[in-house]
Amino acid sequence: MGQRIGFGIDVGGSGIKGGRVDLDTGQLIGDRIKIFTPQPATPEAVAKTIAEIVDIAQWDSDVGITIPSVVQNQIALLAANIDDSWVNTNCQELFAKYLPNNKAHVLNDADAAGLAEVQFGDPGNKTGAVLLLTFGTGIGSALIHDGLLYPNSELGHLVIDGMEAEHFASARVKDVEGLGFEEWAERVSKVLKTYEALFWPSRIIVGGGISREHEKWIRRLTCKTPVVPASLDNNAGIAGAAFAAEQGIYP
Repeated sequence: MGQRIGFGIDVGGSGIKGGRVDLDTGQLIGDRIKIFTPQPATPEAVAKTIAEIVDIAQWDSDVGITIPSVVQNQIALLAANIDDSWVNTNCQELFAKYLPNNKAHVLNDADAAGLAEVQFGDPGNKTGAVLLLTFGTGIGSALIHDGLLYPNSELGHLVIDGMEAEHFASARVKDVEGLGFEEWAERVSKVLKTYEALFWPSRIIVGGGISREHEKWIRRLTCKTPVVPASLDNNAGIAGAAFAAEQGIYP
C-alpha cells in the first residue's frame, strides 16, 4: 500500500502556511510554504494567497483549509483576527472560485489542531476529556472526548475578569506587552484554572508557535490539570486540515 499524502493550509493572523502531509504520521513532507497574511485579510485576499500556495506546491487534489472562525456547513460565522467581511461568507463558493481544480474542506483552526493531536499525537490524547489550546494571535480551543471533537468551542472569547481570555493571555499579548515567561505564565494559569472549573479536563494540550518554547513556561503553570505540549508543534493545523480533507469530514 502506497503512502497516503494530503495537503493542508492553516490561515493565521500573521501568516498562511501550507504543505504536503503524510497521513499515516501527520508529519510534513518537504518544505512548509508560508506567505504573510494579507492586510486586510478579506476572504478574497486570503483565497488568492491560498491559491498561490497551492500553485507553488503544484497540488491538484483536495485541500484542507483552516480559518480562525466558527465554521458551520461551510459558512464562516465569526471573524477572529481576520477581516470582519468573513462573517457569513460561504467558504465553499469562495474557494470554488479561487481553487477551481481543488475541492476545499474548511474548518476552524483549533479544531484542525485538535483532530491532528488525536489522530497523530500522544496515545493519551485519545481517551478522556482533552482540551487543546493554541496560543498565537488569539487563543484557539478544541474540546475532545474519547477522540470525538465538539466543534467551534471558541474558549478564547470567554470573559475573565472583564476581558476576553485571548486579550489577556495570548502569545501576541505577551509580545505586545513585553511580558517575561514567568509573568505570562501567571496569566495563562488564570485562564486555565477558569477552564478547569468549567470542563474538568483530564489533560490540556498547548500548541501554537510558542509551544516550541514550552520548557520555559509549562513548568511555571499552577493549574491542577496536567499540561503537555502539542506533539506536532505548530504544524498541527496543517496536519489536521489535510486529515479532514482526506476523510471528507468537512465537505
